Amino acid sequence: MTEKTGTCGCGRSPTGDCIGWHKLSEAEYQAKLDAYQRAEAEKAAAPSARTPE
Repeated sequence: MTEKTGTCGCGRSPTGDCIGWHKLSEAEYQAKLDAYQRAEAEKAAAPSARTPE
């Protein structure tokens, strides 16, 4: 059985869903991927924005 993993057929999307990265050059793709990974790392390291009620 095959599991559907998203809408990206090129394999470049970090989310599995097509975000248009298939049309980027290799250099543009690497820059976008680096920026995405930095942003995800910052989100994971940031304390929660929620305030206790």
